[in-house]
Amino acid sequence: MERFARPCFEGSSSRDERRERKSDFEVWEDEKKTRMGNLKKKLRHSLKKRGRRKGESRTTSVSIEDVRDAKEVQAVEAFRQALLMAELLPARHDDYYTLLRFLKARKFNIDKAKDMWAEMLQWRKEFGADTILEDFEYHELDEVLLYYPQGFHGVDKEGRPVYIYLLGKVDAEKLMQVTTVDRYLKYHVQDFEKCFAIKFPACSIAAKKHIDTNTTILDVQGVGLKNLTKPARDLIMQLQKIDNNNYPETLYRMYIINAGNGFRLLWNTVKSFLDPQTTSKIHVLGHKYQSKLLEIIDASELPEFLGGWCTCADDGGCLRSGKGPWKDPDILKMINCGEAEVNVSNSDGRIIAHSKPCFLMVSVKGGDSSVTESGSEAEETSSPKASRGSLPLKLKTVVEEGRVGGVADDTGTLCEYDACIPAVDKFVGAEYKEEALHPEPNACRG
Repeated sequence: MERFARPCFEGSSSRDERRERKSDFEVWEDEKKTRMGNLKKKLRHSLKKRGRRKGESRTTSVSIEDVRDAKEVQAVEAFRQALLMAELLPARHDDYYTLLRFLKARKFNIDKAKDMWAEMLQWRKEFGADTILEDFEYHELDEVLLYYPQGFHGVDKEGRPVYIYLLGKVDAEKLMQVTTVDRYLKYHVQDFEKCFAIKFPACSIAAKKHIDTNTTILDVQGVGLKNLTKPARDLIMQLQKIDNNNYPETLYRMYIINAGNGFRLLWNTVKSFLDPQTTSKIHVLGHKYQSKLLEIIDASELPEFLGGWCTCADDGGCLRSGKGPWKDPDILKMINCGEAEVNVSNSDGRIIAHSKPCFLMVSVKGGDSSVTESGSEAEETSSPKASRGSLPLKLKTVVEEGRVGGVADDTGTLCEYDACIPAVDKFVGAEYKEEALHPEPNACRG
């Protein structure tokens, strides 16, 4: 009996074990289904959140209008082809507006502009301008501003950045005690590079149109021999040479204020030696200049000491604040998200190309800004002019860190509010290309 009972007992035990194992398996299946359900919920939540972000970013996108004259487009393409044939067009300088500025500086004479361009490239190589944003730090700037007050502050009513010089407060002797001529020249060039890399693009975004020139205010109150020592004159001549030869056609207009009779007499003599196109940009005003400045600059953008309302009391004063669109975190954040679109149109207002920029970020020495290059695919419109084929619209991008709120992580990559700013490069319709290679004489001089 025992012999027959044992197998029966053992069989009953194995069935109970199978039932237990089945129960464990079912529990495992239930847990698996629960985990999968939670994962799906998280995924749906993530997708919804991403969708909301995209929706929010679309509401803050901006369109930048870039109107180009057809004859200038032809001339720029002809100039560009001449530089390419001579192997004088590095990719980083292959920019529509840069080429146009050099053409304008030489009255659209391609041969003269080409010579000027070649000299500029050589100067940049010798001076180190291409890397000056990354490898130069002007740590004595605060002291320099004590003895030569100057700086960008706000924009005019058309969106151009405003630069202010207080020439009458220059103390050349003390200035040279806190810096050197060579270092000041490097600072000046670095400031110009920042302007093209950061300030002009930021102003373009704020104004929703292309900006590449500035308005300058030169206060000559108290200017005398004490300000214009030989070292000071030599420095001014070197600065002027750098600007004219390497950064031409960046001045939109200049207002010389607090000009006395002596300065006016000097100016009348000097301007006879200058190009009429240059002198037409310069306006000499006396001591009652406030109303004129307020015609072109809003009171909220003009320092109080020049007749405006702004004091920048919380930022060390107007000339130390760096006030402008390039400091606006909303603009920087929007651009960092790639929500800027550049619409290139002809002089008739017809959009012939548009593009969204893509960005390449770099970190730079001293928390300053640097220039990087990035491509972008241009979407051509369905207009007959665009559909015939064209050169692609290329965008150049820049990054500013530190002064505009950018923070670098441990890898040196910029984070949330990094300034990634697009600058339009070039667009030429195919129908222009053949004409551009053989432009009519003096086509753009008018």
